[in-house]
Amino acid sequence: MTKPDRRALSSAARLYAVQALFQMEAAGQSADRVMREFRTYRIGAEEEEGTQPEADETLFTRIVDDAVMWQSRIDRATDRGLVAKWPIDRIDPVLRALFRAAGAELSTPKTPAKVVITEYVRLAESFFPEGREPKFVNAVLDHVARELRPDAFPA
Repeated sequence: MTKPDRRALSSAARLYAVQALFQMEAAGQSADRVMREFRTYRIGAEEEEGTQPEADETLFTRIVDDAVMWQSRIDRATDRGLVAKWPIDRIDPVLRALFRAAGAELSTPKTPAKVVITEYVRLAESFFPEGREPKFVNAVLDHVARELRPDAFPA
């Protein structure tokens, strides 16, 4: 079996982070509990349907931890990127988790802003293959990135 490349590991980490953030909110569970569950039962786990993808666990942990630590800052930046009548607490919970994960990555300069936006738009396409959500995600994340990382977008 071939070892997944770094990009595949990063993409899987982002997917798992969105799922973990969704689960934390939906089930009211702590970040530590959910991350432990993902490491034990999901990331790279053998299942009847096959093996779950391996992931960059350091990136997974960083995204979830940063999303929790910076949630109010991320949510405020996301709110400003949304239409005024749709604050973040009124949007789809999957999108909310996706915005929080992306916002966590945009809160630190480790990954270029445009890469973060591209990766999370791609995730939106996998969650909403027939919808307009990917374009919505792109527009909101562009706004969030410009607010959280203005240096990444020279005038």
